[in-house]
Amino acid sequence: MKIIFFSVSILFFGFTLWFFRDPTRKLPSGINENTIISPADGKVVLIEEIENKEDNLFKKGEKLKQVSIFLSPLNVHVNCHPVTGIVDYFKYIEGEYLVAFDHKSSERNERTEIGIKTINGNKILFKQIAGFVARRIVCNLKTGDEVYIGEKFGMIKFGSRVDMLFDINTKIFVKPGDKTKTGETIIGEFQS
Repeated sequence: MKIIFFSVSILFFGFTLWFFRDPTRKLPSGINENTIISPADGKVVLIEEIENKEDNLFKKGEKLKQVSIFLSPLNVHVNCHPVTGIVDYFKYIEGEYLVAFDHKSSERNERTEIGIKTINGNKILFKQIAGFVARRIVCNLKTGDEVYIGEKFGMIKFGSRVDMLFDINTKIFVKPGDKTKTGETIIGEFQS
């Protein structure tokens, strides 16, 4: 019985260490002030044009592009800033815990919404969304913080999702099904 308990304990400890890994990542070469990088490891599950449903960083009714990334429990869950700028909007929202690959999770699950304005006046709103398994969001930001592309700021524990909202004219380089790496994958580019 002791051997079984010891074996299970070792497996649990090993999984915990592996899950909370934080590998060193290198920003891609050739980035500039218009480059948007992935804030999360995962798989692109949705790219669409939407109408903003509330006043936040963007105006209610404004046409936007949305890119959604699903993070499975096997992905690295540390998040980084997709752009350099100032946190101009921050909101924590309590919510449900639907499975994160369900598109309804964007509006119904627990989440933080982070809006950044770049030096060029471009804007991005991204959301850390908790999933069915992930019931804990870590985010150490507040309005007025200066942030830098690729800088780590938090994590979403276990399966989760990150949504990014941009101006409708933003050029998107990824497509549904693409794998992303935090701080390495270029998602798109502002067209300012």
